[in-house]
Amino acid sequence: MPFAPVLHSEWLKIRTLRSLVAGLGALVLVTAAFSALAGLDNAADEDFDPLFSAFFGVSFGQIAAITFGAQAVSSEFQGGALRVSLSSVPHRGRWFAAKATAIGVPVLAVGLLTGCVSLAVGKAVLGDRASAISWAEGLRGVVGCGIYLALMALFAAGLATLLRSGVATLSILIPFLLIVSFVVGDVSGSAADFLPDKAGQVALHETWGGALGPWTGLAVTAVWAGAALLAGAWSVRRRDA
Repeated sequence: MPFAPVLHSEWLKIRTLRSLVAGLGALVLVTAAFSALAGLDNAADEDFDPLFSAFFGVSFGQIAAITFGAQAVSSEFQGGALRVSLSSVPHRGRWFAAKATAIGVPVLAVGLLTGCVSLAVGKAVLGDRASAISWAEGLRGVVGCGIYLALMALFAAGLATLLRSGVATLSILIPFLLIVSFVVGDVSGSAADFLPDKAGQVALHETWGGALGPWTGLAVTAVWAGAALLAGAWSVRRRDA
């Protein structure tokens, strides 16, 4: 079967699951809300990063992105759905590629929208202090936001395929992300710089002092996502449905 019909089929599965559609909506709302709160909290702070303040909500919105990726895959392991999918598309690699595309593309689109909304909300809350954010920095933040959220959703999708469980995936990733963000988030110049969330979020900062820049940081996150997807593809090909 050609790739396009398989992709269309996988997109229909995602679109008809209300919880997944609601998750994409929550991605925008949660990110914008926490970005607004961060702007208010930093209003009197003399030493803060205005760009990251506008995109601070991504640290929380990414939970919706990884939940979307994990649930979109884990639904295949319930009630024998995977056997039905593979009976329709015997080429397992093609099916998994279509599933990953059906996850990554909508999260990228919603992630770009989320970046635009967060930047607008952040600037509105920061007021005159938002003038420090240049047009180029704002554009980089919006594009970086979309790419980062899509990569994290794919990272979760690959891990969920390997573990065959959305619950197990979220039980690992959510504590991991929260610990990285709030415990070792200020550590730079070490191995922590190469963790998937810390590396990818460099694009959301006005300045950076670690080993990675905005695009090299996103490349590191892409390596993590690619490794997870390769592991997931191996699992689909080698293990019984």
